[in-house]
Amino acid sequence: MRQLEALAQEAQSFTPPQAAMAEQVVTWHGRGAAPASSPVAAAPDALSGDEAEVARAMQICNACRYCEGFCAVFPAMTRRLEFGKADLNYLANLCHNCGACLHACQYAPPHEFAVNVPQAMAKVRMQTYTDYAWPPALGQLYRRNGLTLSLATAAGLALFLTLAVLLTGSLWHAPMAGNFYAVFPHNTLALMFGAVFGFAMLALGVGVAKFWRDVSPGAASGAAVAEAAHDALRLRYLDGGHGKGCNNADDAFTLWRRRFHHFTFYGFMLCFAATVVATLYHYLLGQQAPYPFWSAPVLLGTVGGIGLLVGPAGLLWLNLKRHPQHGDAAQKPMDRGFIALLFLTSATGLALLAGRDTRAMALLLAVHLGVVMALFLTLPYGKFAHGIYRSAALLKWSIEKRQPNKLQLGAD
Repeated sequence: MRQLEALAQEAQSFTPPQAAMAEQVVTWHGRGAAPASSPVAAAPDALSGDEAEVARAMQICNACRYCEGFCAVFPAMTRRLEFGKADLNYLANLCHNCGACLHACQYAPPHEFAVNVPQAMAKVRMQTYTDYAWPPALGQLYRRNGLTLSLATAAGLALFLTLAVLLTGSLWHAPMAGNFYAVFPHNTLALMFGAVFGFAMLALGVGVAKFWRDVSPGAASGAAVAEAAHDALRLRYLDGGHGKGCNNADDAFTLWRRRFHHFTFYGFMLCFAATVVATLYHYLLGQQAPYPFWSAPVLLGTVGGIGLLVGPAGLLWLNLKRHPQHGDAAQKPMDRGFIALLFLTSATGLALLAGRDTRAMALLLAVHLGVVMALFLTLPYGKFAHGIYRSAALLKWSIEKRQPNKLQLGAD
């Protein structure tokens, strides 16, 4: 043993510290990519610094394989020996940032390899959203969409709508029995919010379509689509691979991150369902709002609103307690901005429901609509995008795992 230590020290003495550091500045390239010294190294497929870090980590993980059972990232990794730009974007969005691999990794900091897969993946996810944003010029909004901007947008729009109410009437009025359309006409609301929501869905759709083409998933079978939908709706990979949950503040496992995500997602979907049902009532049945409390739109909105209070509040609590090496600290303002808008959308909506028969209904309506408009405006360039791209990555994995593994190096 002493002879081995002596030989190791002797070998280290031959390499100056500057040279050792220089060897770590490596640009990793995918299949068919040019070497760093080539004139075409600056081509669009060249890796950024964050992507190169994920490629470096994946090369180390591919040699270790300890975390292969934690989530879908590592089985997908074993199907590759090299990692191109599309591979890295795919793997980064397949990662659910549960933290299990970080706490299990023998090469994590303070080891000299400094492998931190959750953090590296989070940085590449942000780059994915920026690179695939539509219109491309608005991609930088992902890096500027923080808590302050979200709250300022909501406050500004709420103030604008409040002033609009003042110009046409009064903020304090005789009770209107919940008749919102006496304050803002139905067609005005439908046109205004429909246009903003439609643009948000178009922007996200164009971006994820470009992402889908680049990852070259192959043909999707019915079984692959069903499995991907099941995994996405169940949040399968937030169980840490063993059913005990993710790591958050330390190496203890917890299922609360998955539970709060479920409250948030299904609360949002119930609120969306309430809007859809109310639209059907209006156009198909000729029944205009306000609807009684026991009607389907109000019940769906109330239950969904409660979910959108519990879920975002819990996610914010977990975010504040999160281990500093989990994820990308630079993205926390964006995360918290989205969480805050979801919470405020629900809180103002439930307040409006409670006060719709009072003299303050117009003011409550203006504040609620301002928050909802801010949420819609920031949807394509904020945290909401992670659900869209992650669902696409899960479908890609469901398709890929059904294809023959040409390398035959992994467990599948």
